[in-house]
Amino acid sequence: MAGRLEISRRDFLNGVALGVAAGGTLSPVEILADAAKSDYYPPALTGLRGAHPGSFEIAHALAWAGQRFPRPDAQTDKTYDLVIVGGGISGLAAAFLYRQRVNESARILVLDNHDDFGGHAKRNEFTVDGEHLIGYGGSMTIDGPSNYSAASKKLLIDIGIEVDKFYDYFDMEFFSSRDLGSGVYFSREAYGKDVLAESAFRGFFGQPDPAKIAGIMERYPVSEEAKRAYIRLIGTSRDVLDGKSLDEKVAIMRGMSYTRFLQRYFDMPKEVTDMLRDSIRGLWGVGWDALSALEGWRSDMPGVDEIDLGNFGYDDGHDEPYIHHFPDGNAGVARALVRKLLPEAVPGNTMEDLVTSRVDYETLDLPGSRTRIRLNSTAVNVAHTADQKLVDVTYVRHGKVERTRGKHCIYAGYSLMLPHLCAEVPEKQVEAIRYATKVPLAYINIALRNWQCFAELGVGRISIPQPILMHSFSMDFPVSMGSYRYTQNPDQPVVLHGSFVPTRPDCGMTAKEQHVAGRRDLYEMSYADLEAKALRQLEGSLKGGGFDVERDVAAITVNRWPHGYAYEYNDLSDDPGFGPDNGPHIAGRAQIGRISIANSDASAYAYVDGAIDAAERAVNEQKET
Repeated sequence: MAGRLEISRRDFLNGVALGVAAGGTLSPVEILADAAKSDYYPPALTGLRGAHPGSFEIAHALAWAGQRFPRPDAQTDKTYDLVIVGGGISGLAAAFLYRQRVNESARILVLDNHDDFGGHAKRNEFTVDGEHLIGYGGSMTIDGPSNYSAASKKLLIDIGIEVDKFYDYFDMEFFSSRDLGSGVYFSREAYGKDVLAESAFRGFFGQPDPAKIAGIMERYPVSEEAKRAYIRLIGTSRDVLDGKSLDEKVAIMRGMSYTRFLQRYFDMPKEVTDMLRDSIRGLWGVGWDALSALEGWRSDMPGVDEIDLGNFGYDDGHDEPYIHHFPDGNAGVARALVRKLLPEAVPGNTMEDLVTSRVDYETLDLPGSRTRIRLNSTAVNVAHTADQKLVDVTYVRHGKVERTRGKHCIYAGYSLMLPHLCAEVPEKQVEAIRYATKVPLAYINIALRNWQCFAELGVGRISIPQPILMHSFSMDFPVSMGSYRYTQNPDQPVVLHGSFVPTRPDCGMTAKEQHVAGRRDLYEMSYADLEAKALRQLEGSLKGGGFDVERDVAAITVNRWPHGYAYEYNDLSDDPGFGPDNGPHIAGRAQIGRISIANSDASAYAYVDGAIDAAERAVNEQKET
């Protein structure tokens, strides 16, 4: 394998190899700076993206080493009506809402530490054999838009996103019409040999036929005892807590992990709980060893799904298919916001041409613009002036310390960084902010020259128990918009999307403890490590369909997010009364004079509407200041 890996360890700019591997000495910022200015186009870079080299070093020096950066005596830029620290969806939405609600002529500066806007809403592009491919490297989908707040619904409409159109864009029959089902891959590292088989597990893409489960499991490299135990579990129809009151049932299920519940009430062997454990990682950032049996019940997991809890937790909200997805995920939302703020930067005026429009990055930070988006700029200090009427923001750009000033400031970055930037945050608020921790993850996009192996094997999605890296990967969502068409034939290129959430399962750690340890693990992994393990998993699972790494893989982009999902409260290890409307995050997001906080952390909700709702609250606070 080692000799094969070099084919995809390349950084590309507009399809031209730059010859600098992600593990080399130049960061993407330096690579782009060395390229012709008109060629600055971050979405086309492959290799290590997400929290890319050049985006985090200043923040680490500030937070880890306590380094202080000298504040320039004089401003290096003018005074703005609003300075926003953070150019993700929350920051961009705040800029849009401030202009809409407070002052349509406002001068606004948005600072972001990455080489691209959008924050975790990251766009990845590839050119494979002349075909233009688009993938998402972070924030994924406009999930359940009919349940959004009035403010979030209105913002989507105002920036030109009509969610009902996704019913036409998203081909819900793509996989079923081509007999591409769900598979499960048992690796030789975890199970002694490589086995790809049909999935017998419930999951995001449906449930297996109960009558076929025994036959499916014949190929699984587990003991006969484990096979019989799982068949018994999946076929159970009794409430194992029958006779107990609702309160007793909820207390029992909330008080132990789903893994422990299966072991105690169903005598499930470890082989079975190991097979099930990692199926939820992509949603919660941990496995079933750190999530409650009650969460298992909410997720319709076997065994607990038959427990009668009456109307407990009943949600009468609209149930919608998971289809509201741009080809670049919620980068489409970020691009729609930038188009409204800076029309010249994102040509066009429809949802369809939003997908294929090429952003003109040269126009994001022009001196005459009312809105300026300044990339590659890491804030290092945020402080009110002595008279409390203005806010100074000091930041580092290309190694130089600069200072601007705003009549108002919205902090839309990572909440845990704020106490390191702003000495004015009260100690009680610092304590509240530090309650949570981000969920680390990596989204790995692999461009293939064709998907013949998937057609041959009859799978479109593969889950991986006890993974060495990715816990799942699949052909990307089948979305066609305007002139951008999703692949239709196996001989055409396609993007595979893989998810890796580093955890420390079955070690007695809470979810937060696993997030902290997993973040450390992710930081210590090189791009070469990530690439090699991802390709090993592809080779092990797809070789039966004729897959060949050297021939079939065109490029890889690893979107590494050590500070990924916003923390959502976990009823196994957090106060069960905590949720989006109650918890430490409420105190953590408190306004500090002319500084307001807007990010998904402040909503304790890792979804695009959490980011938008936080922006609306922050803008309203500053409107009244």
